[in-house]
Amino acid sequence: METSVQADADSGVIDKAVAGVCRVVLWLSTSVIFVILVANTVLRYATGSSLQWANEVPEVLFPWLVMSGVVLAARHGAHIATTFLMDSLPASATRVVATVSWLVVAGLYATLAVATFRMLAIVHDEKSPILQLPGSITYACVMAGMVLLGLLALQSAWRAWHVPAAAPAEAESPVRAAHW
Repeated sequence: METSVQADADSGVIDKAVAGVCRVVLWLSTSVIFVILVANTVLRYATGSSLQWANEVPEVLFPWLVMSGVVLAARHGAHIATTFLMDSLPASATRVVATVSWLVVAGLYATLAVATFRMLAIVHDEKSPILQLPGSITYACVMAGMVLLGLLALQSAWRAWHVPAAAPAEAESPVRAAHW
């Protein structure tokens, strides 16, 4: 258990920064979507009219809400993971396999971030009908999410490599399983 606390202290800056950014995005997007939908609903029932742009803003913000939730779930290890391979490995191999697995995951997230970045110029020309917001806004959230997930994967690789080889088997593992 001390190893887990030590690992948290070693890489707490990345964890806290990613969590802070995602929580702010999550709360802001949720709050703005809620206020706009409530206001539009009240207007519809009270006056029979609605805000023309009220559908576009939630459509733009919802992907940001989802991606921040995905990153927070990854940070907490809440995604489904297949761990039978790692559970069957001897302790000496677990460290190497976990580190390599997390580095592969980080590389895949980096590849997706770069691919999304290259698409931003293409989708930037697509504009929303009323507010004329570029389509790149929603794609940017995917890119940002991939970058943050890649950072978390690199952090997990760091933790996996720095876990002592003789960690007690009955203690909770300080390293989350890679998301395959």
